[in-house]
Formats: sequence, structure tokens, C-alpha cells
Amino acid sequence: MSAVTNRLNWIKNAADSIAATMLAAMFITFGLQIVSRYLFNAPLGWTVEVCLTLWLWLVFWASAFCVKESDHIRFDVLYLAAPHKVQRIFSIIAALGVIVGFLYSFLPTLDYILFYKIKKSAILRIRLDYVFSIYGVFVLALIVRYSWRLIAHLHPGLYKKYCEKDDQEHDYS
Repeated sequence: MSAVTNRLNWIKNAADSIAATMLAAMFITFGLQIVSRYLFNAPLGWTVEVCLTLWLWLVFWASAFCVKESDHIRFDVLYLAAPHKVQRIFSIIAALGVIVGFLYSFLPTLDYILFYKIKKSAILRIRLDYVFSIYGVFVLALIVRYSWRLIAHLHPGLYKKYCEKDDQEHDYS
């Protein structure tokens, strides 16, 4: 295994560990809310806010860094029916569409996230720009991910080395 592959695997494992930690924290917080509400008849309002924030972060973090391309939901009947060269063209067009769409939306999204610095969450008083900043991270990660996929599809040697295994991982038959 090359040094680049080792480093990418380490980063992937770290991202998975962060997602697992967020999920565990959400589970513990949810369990605490259940115990507090139903055993002690004393609901804790902050637990709902923590669970919602962790859920938001978990979804965007996992989508950006943990979920493999082949694990995303796809409508690929036409793609799978096409010959390999046409599939490659479809992949290039799709990657360009994602890159252009997210690049076009990035500055307005960043502006909206930064606007939320004037607001705070209801109970814990956390600035909402911190809460929603994960979406900016998600957008940047997708731009980088699809730029890499675009480059890989334009250079078949890179595609075979890094992407082909992910794309063929699921058996659709």
C-alpha cells in the first residue's frame, strides 16, 4: 500500500471515529432525557437541543467524509445500461454538475451561515453560525470529492487505481 493510500485510510478512519463519537454522544444524551423525563419526571430541555445539533452535524459530517460514493442512493438504471465509455461521460457530466452547483451556491451559503452569528440557540445559547457551519464544511468536502472524481474520470489510470473498486462494490443484479 502506498503512503498516500495509508494516509487516506487514516483520515477515513478518523472521520468514521468522529461520526461514531457524535452518534454515541447523541445516544447518551437521548438516554439521559428519557431517564430524566420518565423516571424523575424532570425533563431536561437542553438535551433536545444537543440531540438536534448532533444529528445535524452527524448527517452532514457522515455524508461529506464517511459515506462512500457507492453507498449513496442513486437512480442509475440508465447509467448501468450504458456502455462503459458512456458511463464515463455520464460520470464526468454528473461531477461537473455537482461541482458547478455547489461552487455557485457556496458564497451565498457562507453568507447565510455567517449571518447567523447574530442568533443563538434557545437554551444553550450556542451561536447558530457554529451550529450551521457544518453545512459549509459539507459543501467544501463535496466540491473536493467531486473534483477528485472528475480528475479521476478524465485520467483513466487514476480512476482504475482509486475509484473503480468503490463504483463496483455493490452488486445490482
